[in-house]
Amino acid sequence: MITEFKEFIARGNMVDLAVAFVLGVAFQSVIAAITGRVLTPLIAWVFGEPNFDTLLTFGAVDPETGVPVGSVGAVLTALINFLLVAIALFLVVKGYNRLRRQEEAEPEPEPEAVAEDVLLLREIRDALAGRDDRDGGTAGP
Repeated sequence: MITEFKEFIARGNMVDLAVAFVLGVAFQSVIAAITGRVLTPLIAWVFGEPNFDTLLTFGAVDPETGVPVGSVGAVLTALINFLLVAIALFLVVKGYNRLRRQEEAEPEPEPEAVAEDVLLLREIRDALAGRDDRDGGTAGP
């Protein structure tokens, strides 16, 4: 049973999934900062309030939070928060992909140009090798 457990944990996709989960949890703070510090204040600036929890409320008021129990605005706020997180994630991934493409597109350095005298010496060498082949390889260098 322990051997089976070791095999299960050592599977490549299990390790990849664990790494992705840990990175996702760490990345959540970046997305929360973008949405909480940039996008939500932008909404508050445009609409006058950072959320719509008090919009279209009905029913009793929760004594602990002071927010009405029934609120269409709370659902609207949750949907907007989802869209803000999706937008922030999209922008981060788009920027990351742009950086990757730039790194991949960097041209490799051109091979150095061969000097003219080296080319001439190569031609002479090749010509001499051809002459040796014509006379049966008996001529010396």
